[in-house]
Amino acid sequence: MLGVSIPLTWVAIEIGDFRITLAQGLVFGMFAFYMTLDRVFALVFLVFGLAIVFLATLIGTMDRPTAGMIAAAAFFGGYLAQFVGHAVEKSMPVLVKHPVQANLAAPFFTIVEIFHIFGFRKSLFDEVRSQIARRRSEESGTA
Repeated sequence: MLGVSIPLTWVAIEIGDFRITLAQGLVFGMFAFYMTLDRVFALVFLVFGLAIVFLATLIGTMDRPTAGMIAAAAFFGGYLAQFVGHAVEKSMPVLVKHPVQANLAAPFFTIVEIFHIFGFRKSLFDEVRSQIARRRSEESGTA
């Protein structure tokens, strides 16, 4: 997300004394979409997303070649880490089949995973696991 956000800070509109960048617009747009999925996860995403945009803005004010190199390293490094992680897990990244869906869902999924790792909202994860197990048994005909 940082790699995409850096060049998006270079494009902005001025409204009075306010400067609104495409990076901020992207985060708020994703936040609005995520609010339709889960409000707690969406609010946590907003905090992390705005922190990333803040960092992207600081990097974006550097000279363009330096900022561009950092953006490229963050962008390609992030995707490289994703593919390495999926290779270790021996699973195919969703990005290969559904790139738009994967990029839209990835930040939200990351927040969900952080919650899961720290044991927050355990009842939600238990309910999801229960529904997955029920649907798998129905699909296999053992229900």
